[in-house]
Amino acid sequence: MAEHHGPDGPDPMRAAAVDDVAPALLAAWDAARQLATPLLSGPQLNALLVVERDEGINLRGLAAQLRMILSSASRLCDRLVASGMVERVPGRADRREIALHLTPASRQLLDNLRTTRRELLTDVLARMTPEGREALLSGLTEFAAVADRDAPGAAVRSA
Repeated sequence: MAEHHGPDGPDPMRAAAVDDVAPALLAAWDAARQLATPLLSGPQLNALLVVERDEGINLRGLAAQLRMILSSASRLCDRLVASGMVERVPGRADRREIALHLTPASRQLLDNLRTTRRELLTDVLARMTPEGREALLSGLTEFAAVADRDAPGAAVRSA
């Protein structure tokens, strides 16, 4: 990942400060995941997010985006199919290739996750000052843009 150098170069103290406060945001994020998707593991949820973002992806593409070996991604996909979260459909161009698609149940689950997460975040944001909320949004927006730009092919983009 590229390192941004301000006028005085990179600031390890700021990186440490972000590292110290990030767990609060991650805890809210994880609490929402536990409430909305208690029966899914982290890798299963990540796989659903990849399939949602790249509907019709094949197993090899899923494995690459999750940074897994093909056999592990296949077993993960088998569990998602068995639980009714993903459908395997023959590919359009090559009928031997299998395309992965979300089911209505998994779409509802992801919608519930986003709703729950936003409710939890809204509660915390309501207790912040307007200036703090604006600074947080501005900073996270820039952080996401730089992280996305500097990490081509990064595993899972968030839901």
